[in-house]
Amino acid sequence: MKPEKYTFWFIAGFFWVVAPVYWFMSREIAGTFVLGFAGLLGAMIAGYLTLTARTFDARPEDRREAEVVEGAGEYGFFAPQSIWPFFAALTVTLIFLGPALHQPWITLMGMGVGIWSASGWILQFYRGDYKH
Repeated sequence: MKPEKYTFWFIAGFFWVVAPVYWFMSREIAGTFVLGFAGLLGAMIAGYLTLTARTFDARPEDRREAEVVEGAGEYGFFAPQSIWPFFAALTVTLIFLGPALHQPWITLMGMGVGIWSASGWILQFYRGDYKH
């Protein structure tokens, strides 16, 4: 977890350096506020990674003498085929189409489809062909 930790500490430091520079060049408070809080968010993630990295053993990515074969293995379980990502894309389309057309009912319909599609995607292995 060391590379991730260092990356997020760099992000936090970058935004904290850029925020005052932005303030002195533009005298604009909203952008300065956003840049400062972007640094804070980077620091929160970096702090979390710093604290949790102490409890884990070193991964092959963290050791210089590690071999490539040590990183082999299963990375996770992925659905072989699923229609639910299509419905998630349809949901996002409907939600953003409503404001674009100035029709709030389309956005509300998209939210309803979103509840249905999120439920289907989350529960797809509890029913149908993949039921255990």
